[in-house]
Amino acid sequence: MTIEIKVPQLPESITDATLVAWHKQPGDAVQRDENLADLETDKVVLEVPAPANGVLREVSVAAGTVVTAGQLLALIEEGAPAPAPTAAAPAGGESGKAKAGEKEPAADKDKLSPSVRRLVQENRLDPGTIPASGRDGRLTKSDVVGFLDKHSSAAQPAAAVAAGAALAKPAVSAGARAEHRVAMTRLRQRIAQRMVEAQSTQALLTSFNEVDLTAVNQLRARHKERFEKEHGVKLGFMSFFVKACIEALKRFPVVNASIDGTDIVYHEFYDIGVAVSTDRGLVVPIVRDADAKGFAAIEKEIAEYAKKARAGALAIEDLTGGTFTITNGGVFGSLMSTPIVNAPQSAILGMHKIQDRPMALDGQILIRPMMYIAITYDHRLIDGRDAVQFLVTVKDSLEDPGRMLLGV
Repeated sequence: MTIEIKVPQLPESITDATLVAWHKQPGDAVQRDENLADLETDKVVLEVPAPANGVLREVSVAAGTVVTAGQLLALIEEGAPAPAPTAAAPAGGESGKAKAGEKEPAADKDKLSPSVRRLVQENRLDPGTIPASGRDGRLTKSDVVGFLDKHSSAAQPAAAVAAGAALAKPAVSAGARAEHRVAMTRLRQRIAQRMVEAQSTQALLTSFNEVDLTAVNQLRARHKERFEKEHGVKLGFMSFFVKACIEALKRFPVVNASIDGTDIVYHEFYDIGVAVSTDRGLVVPIVRDADAKGFAAIEKEIAEYAKKARAGALAIEDLTGGTFTITNGGVFGSLMSTPIVNAPQSAILGMHKIQDRPMALDGQILIRPMMYIAITYDHRLIDGRDAVQFLVTVKDSLEDPGRMLLGV
């Protein structure tokens, strides 16, 4: 029986997707629930699973095509026998693919992460020829980048091709300046669009302060081992910042509000977006009702979101909504920055690198772990006084964490 494979129902507010990669070709055997193709939307990557065992008979849409929900992608012949594999070795006596009865190499394209798969496809590489250093012999992004660096010089084009790597960058003469053009991912296009929209539709202004994290460091040092033992997650900094921001949002509800036409919408809940950097770009999963969650629950949720984001496994529901966002440029070494508001929200808090600095305290010069913090806000809605006092409240809560427990 022939089964039609169609584009699945797309998440709400998403009208189309780009078919970025096929993992099976016509004639390949497929198993039920095996991923046949990747569809990239503005926010997430969706998989197209096989509905039954059989053989992929026909592919109707090429990689790189924009598709819509319900569009025909391929045909599967259910229960059809797979063609017998060929055992012939490639020229030169090297085995580029597994022979009949042998196990496929760990770097097989079906086992690649979305970011590695995209890099391999963009550069037209054979993943089986690239030495893999990941767990269980999996291919990592650094493996691919290192392979490209090794084989992209003009002096070694023949060696690269002989190794099975058809590089996207053409060979050039010595001294020539090369260029490498690739299409922007859907996520990167969406990020670019939202950044321009935020700059052009909001009156953005940034205020700064600095926080002495001595008390937070001491609290973490005293309890981190017991915390991790009891809750199964490390006690990081982000839960302290989420809790401190919630205290400040409660005192200054306009920072948790948004503009809708000529109305101001005051959100009486606290859905905090936490920016996560991935190979595909920055995504902002939402910790919902964060005010009702303890430190452990917040840390667990953030860790799970980060894991899913880097694996390209976030669902659209994980990314929609949010009343306020926190972004941490400090993990990359940023000392100070002006983050851009995640519209339609009205404000965002920027964390930065913790750096020991001399501070004047009670007439003494002491070395303290200091962090600059920033709030970028929509000045159409939030006055400077509210923004500055919001930032001071965050600072006070972090410098005396007991305040968050006592509500003072």
